Amino acid sequence: MNRAFDIVVVGAGPAGLAAATAAVDAGRKVAVLDDNPHVGGQIWRAGAGKSAADRAREQAVAAFEASGAKLLAGRQVVDATASPGTLQAWVGSEQRLESIQFESLILATGARERFLPFPGWTLPGVFGAGGLQALVRGGYDVRGKRIVVAGTGPLLLAVAAHLKQDGADIVMIAEQAPMGRLAGFATNLLSRPAKVLQGMRLRAELSSVPYRTGCWVIAAEGSEAATTVRLTDGSRTWAERCDLLACGFHLVPNTELASLLGCRVTENGVEVNAEQRTSVQGVYCAGEPTGVAGVDAASVQGKIAGLVAAGKTAVAAQLFSRRDAEVAFGRAMTRAFALRAEVLKLSAPDTIVCRCEDVRLGELQGEMLPRRDWTDAKLQTRCGMGPCQGRICGPALDALFGWRNTSVRPPVFPVPIAALCSAPPVTEVSILEPQEISR
Repeated sequence: MNRAFDIVVVGAGPAGLAAATAAVDAGRKVAVLDDNPHVGGQIWRAGAGKSAADRAREQAVAAFEASGAKLLAGRQVVDATASPGTLQAWVGSEQRLESIQFESLILATGARERFLPFPGWTLPGVFGAGGLQALVRGGYDVRGKRIVVAGTGPLLLAVAAHLKQDGADIVMIAEQAPMGRLAGFATNLLSRPAKVLQGMRLRAELSSVPYRTGCWVIAAEGSEAATTVRLTDGSRTWAERCDLLACGFHLVPNTELASLLGCRVTENGVEVNAEQRTSVQGVYCAGEPTGVAGVDAASVQGKIAGLVAAGKTAVAAQLFSRRDAEVAFGRAMTRAFALRAEVLKLSAPDTIVCRCEDVRLGELQGEMLPRRDWTDAKLQTRCGMGPCQGRICGPALDALFGWRNTSVRPPVFPVPIAALCSAPPVTEVSILEPQEISR
């Protein structure tokens, strides 16, 4: 026997936790699926600490755990249909597929780092900024290592501060955005004292670290691993010796599952209305998939989605103005950290663009016959057809050529072929009735 949920939330980050907590408090049966063993998502991957962000995590996790919502951890959603409402999830620890039914679905799938190719970016020792931070939180030792942090976005400061706390020697932070744009963004922060304090705290922690604006990586160099990073400010070029390079160019929404369900997706993310409803009946979306705007925006959007999905639209409406302000902040952040033209021209013809399939820029440009779009590139070069299924090269191709992936097919994540050749088992999941939940 299969026991369906009223509401299923995909993603246990800030938006997903807020959505699930609000929906359960409104009396609905809720399950949250996440591919990690613990809640928090990428942004709250670290454990509890003393910062304001850590306290916010503590409060959100405590509220979620007290709500009685069911956490189904270690599950990757690989297929989904909105009608009938069914998810197929891969349970890696048990090597099996699992079927989960829902009446309403809330997508809180977060965002991922955007990488841009440049000479040497595939060398050992070159990491995504957030990726290196995640490895350190998992036990990777960076004590005494010289690290250059480069790219764009507020994530650079947070990553540099965490790495410094863990004993790394931060050589410098290179932010590609010019000071003029950052100054305008800083003015936007004046009405947000909490964010101002957070920024001041990070800069205080990094007071001894050079912070260069209008500066970007042009190459990583080394024979067997990156040992030097070449940078430029547009007028001069120099080299910095390093052990590691942490480089990321802001974030891009995870919209693959929404696309698979048929939700309307624009260049900014999943399109939603004021109630966080997507273009597909019964499917809601909250947080970074609708547009990167930070933790505060994700949390309030998640709460709205949870309340509306639970039938509490009037209560949710009281949060609309707060949500709109956070979304406006996100748009200002996106404008401030927009990519400059120079970082889109760093690759040479022999620079690998698709790491999974070793596709180089020259193959995509096609000296005799340039590729028309990503579909054409896939057919001719296998670009985007590797294990990551375009998650790494896709945003880069969008930035470089304006190519967008118009074809998302199941499985959304790779699974063993044996699992797809047999009927997936339907797993019974016991959940508490609302009146049974201890408050």
